Amino acid sequence: MAEIKKTSLKLHFIAIGGKVMHNLALAMSDKWHKVTGSDDEIYEPSLSRLDAAGILPANMGWYTDNITEDLDYVILGMHAKADNPELLRAQELSLRIMSFPEFVYEQSKDKQRIV
Repeated sequence: MAEIKKTSLKLHFIAIGGKVMHNLALAMSDKWHKVTGSDDEIYEPSLSRLDAAGILPANMGWYTDNITEDLDYVILGMHAKADNPELLRAQELSLRIMSFPEFVYEQSKDKQRIV
């Protein structure tokens, strides 16, 4: 598993509109990371929250142009299929692709926890 060490990351969320995924995208945007995302449909309250944060996709759907070599990570949502064009492009470019749980683990594994 690749370590996440950079202070400012460029992240793309495939299926950003999910209940959990949009919250992670918002949290990463709040930490000054560059966040982009895509989805085929986004419903409330995700729609309004992503729009208010300035990270609502301009167009619904999957576009290979969203996946560029300079992305640090592509975070894959649960409802993205194996033949998703953005996922295939990320694989073609050998980008780091992580699921939501993998990304959260990498972000938190070295943090001190107080219970």
